[in-house]
Amino acid sequence: MPPRPKPPKPTTIAFVRHGQTPTTGRVLPGRAKGLHLADLGKAQAQAAAERLRGYEKVAAIYSSPLERTRETAAPIARALGLAVKIERGLLECDFGEWTGRELKDLAKLPEWKVVQGSPSRFCFPGGESFLSMQARLSSTVERIAAAHAGEVVVCVSHADPIKVVLCDATGAHLDQFQRFQVSPCSISVVAYGPVGTAVLCMNTSGTLPGAKEASA
Repeated sequence: MPPRPKPPKPTTIAFVRHGQTPTTGRVLPGRAKGLHLADLGKAQAQAAAERLRGYEKVAAIYSSPLERTRETAAPIARALGLAVKIERGLLECDFGEWTGRELKDLAKLPEWKVVQGSPSRFCFPGGESFLSMQARLSSTVERIAAAHAGEVVVCVSHADPIKVVLCDATGAHLDQFQRFQVSPCSISVVAYGPVGTAVLCMNTSGTLPGAKEASA
């Protein structure tokens, strides 16, 4: 009797949020250009690079096109000996008219309760809805996973896109979106297998699980 073929390996994606900027936690920067990493953010990016250096063999690194994500991806790419591939599907949410506003002011708006409690019902004025962002990230992740079947990939993005990815990976409804914490330069790892998805870790700054441990 011939041996049973081994099941296909999952594609494992390590999602990295960009490092801290001068406005992190204070302003909703969105897609505004010209926002760079703070000194702390640069140190966080270097630390993430060192952690990923000792990870499973990484086949590719993708980054949102904004400066703060590219600056986070750069030391990771150097540590892994790879070139950064720019992927617009990993962009921050388009906050429209809310771009650049201080969070303390936005928190006073009646719409803020919808953003926090029922994001699936909200569209940023002149910008993107959470549902549109979810569809964009789902399509992007599916495409990247298909292009790197059985491999390990790093994707550098932003807090809200990664929270959407984790919602989808855990089977949570988009309205549970705000329950996920994604800190600067944290890493969340998801394995996309042929018959299922396995969340290996979320929002970690510690030791990363090996891709070979994924059972999806």
